[in-house]
Amino acid sequence: MFRSRSKEEKAPTGKVTADLSTQPRDPQAPKGRPTPKRSDAQSQRRRASSGAPLDRKEAMRRQREARRTDLAKQREALSNGDERYLPVRDKGPVRRFVRDYVDSRFCIAEFFLPLAVIILILSVIQIQNIQTISLLLWLVVIVLIVLDSIGLSIRLKKQLKERFPDTPKRGAVAYGLMRTLQMRRLRLPKPQVKRGERP
Repeated sequence: MFRSRSKEEKAPTGKVTADLSTQPRDPQAPKGRPTPKRSDAQSQRRRASSGAPLDRKEAMRRQREARRTDLAKQREALSNGDERYLPVRDKGPVRRFVRDYVDSRFCIAEFFLPLAVIILILSVIQIQNIQTISLLLWLVVIVLIVLDSIGLSIRLKKQLKERFPDTPKRGAVAYGLMRTLQMRRLRLPKPQVKRGERP
């Protein structure tokens, strides 16, 4: 008697809960959160449809990934000379010509580091004559670098005026002189011309 009654009671409650879940919510019933403003709802909808990040962490993550890919492209461009992805200081036909002009010739300044190491080793030796020679070598190397740089800057200015009369050339000569101070193998972007080959 009790069993049959309890079974009958349990069965309708299951049906009722099922019916309640399928029925639409009463508009007057509280929903447990405040209604967003129309402008907020529209901006959220727009953001979701455009693929923009919904929170700050997601935006930062995307920014980091974009920066990483840009840097990878830049590194690749520095090694193969692709103009599209080069840094701003290396872009443009003027800078490309300056690089090619410097890379096509021997410059004393590019041998400064190895010469400096040799002179430093000579200056450490505690023999008066060798120390005097090392001091003279310092003076000779510095004078030669200055004279070579002056000659290069004069020739480079002349070439730039002839080739790019209407293009702004600000900082191009200084860019070339800075490039001469680097050893040819270590230059970035990598040299695209051989020595003796005119750009």
